[in-house]
Amino acid sequence: MKYPFRPPCSSPCPSPRRQFFHRALRHGAGLAGAATLAALAPRAWANVPQARSLALAHTHTGERVELVYAVGERYLDEALGQLDHFLRDHYSGEVGRIDPGVFDQLHRVQQRLGGQAFEIISGYRGARTNAHLQATRGGGVATRSLHLEGRALDIRLQGVALADLRDAALELRAGGVGYYPGERFVHLDTGRVRRW
Repeated sequence: MKYPFRPPCSSPCPSPRRQFFHRALRHGAGLAGAATLAALAPRAWANVPQARSLALAHTHTGERVELVYAVGERYLDEALGQLDHFLRDHYSGEVGRIDPGVFDQLHRVQQRLGGQAFEIISGYRGARTNAHLQATRGGGVATRSLHLEGRALDIRLQGVALADLRDAALELRAGGVGYYPGERFVHLDTGRVRRW
């Protein structure tokens, strides 16, 4: 039986790394074992149907990540763990669990707009950090911020105008969208649909 994710061999045939990846899937590694390969070789997923990937660059830590985080309805645990760490509270280092729905929003926005990597201004935020920012930012930080629950990101998209990013996020109707042109970011979250 043919494995459903195996791409046809065209000219030129897949690289040895890609061949190894597809053999691993066919011979029992399955998606759980393939998650490790996603971290090691995200481009190996390029021809896998329904693979959802992200490229992120953190403006505060200088870190970058590019990975596949889901295939079809299944999220890849190792990739989600990497994203949780990448999107940690950059003030305290505290790692929270990020709602995968936020990643789906990013993926859908990028499908509409293209662009390069998402620039992350803020991801997860711990309670102490949130309280400190409330005290020092003059009311621009919500007491019950969805950043505290790992359900919000403040972002830009390289190569895309900020207003276009806002409009694409609003069209999704998948949660809240805040537009901060002065600070040069768009907030999106998986809360109720709203805008500001």
